[in-house]
Amino acid sequence: MGRRLKFRGEGTHKVDGKGRVSIPAGFRRVLEAGDPDWVEGKCPNFVIVYGDHRRKYLQCYTVEAIEEVDEQIASMPRGSQKRRVLEKLFSGQSVQSSVDESGRIVLPVKLRGKIDLSSEAYFIASGDTFEIWNPATYEAEEQARTEAFLDDLPDDFDPLMLLDPSVEV
Repeated sequence: MGRRLKFRGEGTHKVDGKGRVSIPAGFRRVLEAGDPDWVEGKCPNFVIVYGDHRRKYLQCYTVEAIEEVDEQIASMPRGSQKRRVLEKLFSGQSVQSSVDESGRIVLPVKLRGKIDLSSEAYFIASGDTFEIWNPATYEAEEQARTEAFLDDLPDDFDPLMLLDPSVEV
């Protein structure tokens, strides 16, 4: 298996009346690389997980990344509460999608309504997934949460220290 590409970056893009929105070009390359059925000239497929009522964003997985999640869920005891919850959150509360030839995706009305998306969508990379947010919600909640976390740390704190499991924060 080769090196897996990761999503990188962020950006705000216009959403049209039909729910079409362009995704960052770099994200498209990762979606292509993460779709085992993709070939040049074909549109890459991916999965959008919208989750339960507490989730205020859409999380987008490459085909390979969601298959890894599916395998982890399938390895849990059949009928267990944890497995049933995860199956609902990642299989039931998700939709398959694809990028069109113009680099756009279509966000169904249900998903736009869930995250209160109208004229703009904010995209942010999150390793092997990316998230789609209402820009105002992201700024008010997620960005504020990250800034509050960092504000509690000393001015000379190096964020790479978070990678060290022995460092308590």
